[in-house]
Amino acid sequence: MRTTTGWQSLDPDSNALTRVTIERRDLRPDDIAVRIDYCGVCHSDLHRIHGLLGERDLVPGHEATGVVVATGAEVTGFAVGERVAIGTIIDSCGECAMCLAGQENYCYDHPTTTYGGTDRIDATPTVGAYSREYVLREKFAFHLPDSLAPAAAAPLMCAGVSVWEPLRAAGVGPGSRVAVAGLGGLGHLAVKLAAALGAEVTVLSRSTAKERDALRLGASGLVVTTDEAQVGAARGRFDLILDTISADHEFTPLISMLGLDGTLCVVGNPLLAGPKLRELGTGRKKLTSSGTGGLRQTAEMLEFCAAHDITADVETLPSSEVETALNRLADGDVRYRFVLDLSDLDT
Repeated sequence: MRTTTGWQSLDPDSNALTRVTIERRDLRPDDIAVRIDYCGVCHSDLHRIHGLLGERDLVPGHEATGVVVATGAEVTGFAVGERVAIGTIIDSCGECAMCLAGQENYCYDHPTTTYGGTDRIDATPTVGAYSREYVLREKFAFHLPDSLAPAAAAPLMCAGVSVWEPLRAAGVGPGSRVAVAGLGGLGHLAVKLAAALGAEVTVLSRSTAKERDALRLGASGLVVTTDEAQVGAARGRFDLILDTISADHEFTPLISMLGLDGTLCVVGNPLLAGPKLRELGTGRKKLTSSGTGGLRQTAEMLEFCAAHDITADVETLPSSEVETALNRLADGDVRYRFVLDLSDLDT
């Protein structure tokens, strides 16, 4: 059994995490061991620390970059010293229709999540990447392109692919009219990716506070959703709205801004109650959601980001300041993603 060090939530009422020793399995033939250098702080980490899915004593973390430090006997795709990225899932059944279609994230037998899941072989709980080392099957690890800075690339593994997959599913490209509701960890990457795909991008926000950022990131404008006149002027304007807002909110104003056959894709808080059907029926509009991405889409997203020099806008903190990161994230005080530097776990 291998051991490493990480940060564990022991109190669901607190954002204070405790430094603990973590056991990792000995390498199976197709496993790699990765020294985690950076791990993004996702809003879902905050939700799950506080028991959203009924879990307790979590070691969070599912958007990580690092370096391979050991390989199993049958590993052929990675070598010690290579840069690697880890996302939200680390295994799936590999046999169902979803897995065969390259959508392992929708595995009918449930994908094994990077933390809070159950190992498919020995039934032990999976423990996340707020830790110095992680062990996983090579199939579910990704080569990190040399041109991508590892800290800024870490959030691509959840926030990035979570907006990339619905953009690709919607066929977004030149001539597409895309709106991004909420300019946070997911939203700022959605703007960058949609703009790089050639779409006309608009940010939907409650105020003009982030208008300058929206334009810098690639948007052509911003609509203030608390301004009825601006919302009315945007009626029927968009082909796709990516809703990246994590807080409770109403869908109706967003749906009104969709054009004929337009789609509202909810990725920020898919547990929200949906709209009345008549709201969708006026214009054959569609409500959908998306859960991260499969292996093929994730690899494609990394290649696209390398080609277009896209990474997250990050604030990097020593992992010992994880409580600060979580508290500030809860207050919305980050532009636009916290990333933990795990090197301080060596001391």
